[in-house]
Amino acid sequence: MKIDHIGIALDSIDRVLQFYKDLNLTIAHIEEVKDQQVRAAIIEIGESRIELLESLSPEGPIGKFISKKGPGIHHIAIEVENLEEKLKEFEKKGYSLIDKTPRMGAQGNKIAFLHPKSSGGVLIELCEKCK
Repeated sequence: MKIDHIGIALDSIDRVLQFYKDLNLTIAHIEEVKDQQVRAAIIEIGESRIELLESLSPEGPIGKFISKKGPGIHHIAIEVENLEEKLKEFEKKGYSLIDKTPRMGAQGNKIAFLHPKSSGGVLIELCEKCK
């Protein structure tokens, strides 16, 4: 397991891309994830990534987050193997799951979120790389 990425909610990806370029980081990929109503920019940094998230709708999860808390760190994603089993394990231990079954995330990976009340106030995304 490792930290796969840190998700940052933004009003506009385009307004901050130059900052990350000035840090000599490369924007590896930009895509829209329609199911989550977001535009995502992936920035690789060592073995981890930063995922910039711009809402495509004020009713989407990122839009709602920004309206309540403003731009900032949205989640920490941890790469796991066999996401379905991990979700069953966490549910069995009594943790609150936002997603009881995986869904598709950026770059075609399977993802699922654990509720922040289970992790001390931090939204945790579990992700499994689709090979």
